[in-house]
Amino acid sequence: MSANGYTKEQVIEALHDIAGEMHNKMLKGEPPTMTLPVRTKQNISFDSKLGVYKYGKKKSTRDATSLGSARQLLRALHVTEFIEEMIEAGKSSTLREMYYISEGWGHGKFGSQNESNNLAEDLEIITKCMREDFKLRPEEDGARIIGNITFEERNRRGEWMRINCRDDVGDSGYGVPYNVELEKLRLVDHDVDFIMAIETGGMFDRLVENGFDESARCALVHLKGQPARSTRRIIKRMNEEWNLPVLVFLDGDPWSYRIYASIAYGAIKTAHISEYLATPSAVYLGIRAGDIESYDLPADDLSSKDIQALNAELSDPRFADAEWQEEIKLMLELGKKAEQQSLAKYGLDFVTETYLPEKLAEILGR
Repeated sequence: MSANGYTKEQVIEALHDIAGEMHNKMLKGEPPTMTLPVRTKQNISFDSKLGVYKYGKKKSTRDATSLGSARQLLRALHVTEFIEEMIEAGKSSTLREMYYISEGWGHGKFGSQNESNNLAEDLEIITKCMREDFKLRPEEDGARIIGNITFEERNRRGEWMRINCRDDVGDSGYGVPYNVELEKLRLVDHDVDFIMAIETGGMFDRLVENGFDESARCALVHLKGQPARSTRRIIKRMNEEWNLPVLVFLDGDPWSYRIYASIAYGAIKTAHISEYLATPSAVYLGIRAGDIESYDLPADDLSSKDIQALNAELSDPRFADAEWQEEIKLMLELGKKAEQQSLAKYGLDFVTETYLPEKLAEILGR
């Protein structure tokens, strides 16, 4: 059973409903259609009950009144058939493999990888299922985790393996699988006080080498830049099931602000499943714009793309609260951005002996 509680049979039924909508239109002598929400930031709004951003009520309809639209619908039918075959056979596929398999679909083959990725997301939105329900795997790796937490993971032979993410792994940590739902991964036990999500591999390795997970009693999660869905999902599960605070430690630039927003409020591309991926209580730790001045950090000038991104964030509903508006405006005023590893200006131990302890004192009162 998946995160949204759907059984295998319910997932297949939801896929059949897509073909059903098209079939019903054709029975009436009308062009077949597929209806889904408009996927732009103008059509996401805050769901106060869930504490995340979701798609609003604006809908778009694809129909077969043009050759391009007809191909889109044909691809959707091919993909639903392909997914059903995988579910029934107990197999899975990467999104890249699905793209190449479409070469055998005649007029329904994809023109680019982006087209196949977007269609997979469209089907999630329409069916209210998740990509993991469709047995579709991403190309990107999930997070790496180091800390005194214990999982049970089901291996390919169907056996449960118990793994402590400090004692049973090397320096690279525990690699998070693409599916982190209960049928694949169980959260067993922990002896930590909080979760710290870290953007860059260099900073993750620095904290591991300095033993920060043990000295600060935390679990470290390497996001690998923009975090994969499985990464955001496991962070949410640890936050909810273990009631652990989540702190997010990123570079100080507009793109890192968006990484935080995807963790805390949901990404625009996955706004249809924000309640399964987002952790609304996650706290942005730094690097903050104010840190550039207060710690006299080495910094680079904002590029024209950085400035454009910051101005776009000022109108992004995920950054609507006063604190984020102030943060973004301060970075624009400074005209500077800084990386996490700029803290090395003061030595390799500064981040774990000074910067993070000071930040933790502000946020957690430690």
